[in-house]
Amino acid sequence: MQFLGHVVRFIVAALVLMVVGWIVPQFTVGGFGSALLLALVIALFGWAIEGIFGKKVTPFGRGIVGFLVSALVIYLAQFIVGGVSVSVLGALIAALVIGIIDLFIPISTPFEAGKNRRKNS
Repeated sequence: MQFLGHVVRFIVAALVLMVVGWIVPQFTVGGFGSALLLALVIALFGWAIEGIFGKKVTPFGRGIVGFLVSALVIYLAQFIVGGVSVSVLGALIAALVIGIIDLFIPISTPFEAGKNRRKNS
């Protein structure tokens, strides 16, 4: 059941990225496959950054630092995922839109979900 929950989170994250690509100028996602891979890369970057710098600096953290790191992660992910094109301004706007969407539809990453399970055990 946990695996299915992770799959659903990544599908929802990919759909959010596709919507953001439709809304935000200078941010394009080639298709659902690219969006799914982009969601995975963003989650992995976020996990690595959280491991190095701690929770306050992650793309999923709140505040200006989390916002800027999120924009940087989105910008850097375009070099790993084919079919994704982002300018610096597009990454900043995308991070803002994703942050706003996350306020209404919170999507925790699989890495955060694993930590929450360990804390509750």
